Amino acid sequence: MTGASGYIGGTVADSLVKAGHAVSGLARNDAAAAKLRKHGMQAVRGDLGSHGIVRDAARAADAVINCANADDPFVTAAILEGLAGAGKTLIHTSGSSIVGDKVVGRLSPKVYHEDTPFEPAPEKIQRVAIQRTVLAAAAQGVRSVVLCPTLIYGGGRGANPESIQVPNLIRQALKSGVPRYVGAGENVWSTVHIEDVCDAYLLALKAAPAGSFFYLESGETSFRAIVESIGRLLGGKAAQGWSLDEAIAHWGPMAVWFSLGGNSRVTAEKARRMLGWQPKGPGLFDEIERGWYRRQLDAGAYG
Repeated sequence: MTGASGYIGGTVADSLVKAGHAVSGLARNDAAAAKLRKHGMQAVRGDLGSHGIVRDAARAADAVINCANADDPFVTAAILEGLAGAGKTLIHTSGSSIVGDKVVGRLSPKVYHEDTPFEPAPEKIQRVAIQRTVLAAAAQGVRSVVLCPTLIYGGGRGANPESIQVPNLIRQALKSGVPRYVGAGENVWSTVHIEDVCDAYLLALKAAPAGSFFYLESGETSFRAIVESIGRLLGGKAAQGWSLDEAIAHWGPMAVWFSLGGNSRVTAEKARRMLGWQPKGPGLFDEIERGWYRRQLDAGAYG
């Protein structure tokens, strides 16, 4: 695995270890290697740019799960070189911002399924090119699968238990005293619980056909509703909109345009139908106000 010490990868790796699999994870230094061993994995010393190390580790494995940087073409090339012609499995992680738009908090009615044609924004071209290369490797004897999660929430079970979007919104609200969304906050993202994501990886490892692509979602909500839920978490603080420039000054342009200010609406009907995937994790607002994020807040995790 790459990304085995991360949020998605750590949770998937923990499930694999508990199921009796021997899992090796790429570790760039001694500290990262120690984290992997603590969670029952072996460590392969190297980083995403260590071509020969990644290639050889892929060649030696029964299957590879790439949960590292979805925008890194070099680690993907090394993995595919190691797996070429072997009939082994590669599960590659993408993300549903590939269909994101740049609308600054406005709602879009467009909902994508796996076969909906689209042209990615310039900022997402490389990610889409990588996943298309992975899928094309099915013709070179790789059982290649791309999983494309949406906004993931809930507590992970690996070395890094925290997601990105919701904790960043909570930290901003705590720091400023005002929960914020971008523009009118009407933009909608599909969402999915980390445990449901993990289930999808294990099902794909077992049964996904070569060259298959799956979105992962269990519902959707607007960012204004998410931030209002955070306001309730923080004792009833009123949520307010930020202008584009104000939001970029705090979160940066890529996060604002795609992760927080755009729409990313997809359907996971294909995963439900082909993999038998049945999401059952708690809802996002329940996790924010009464679940994982409440416990993290009470423990002082957000400063």
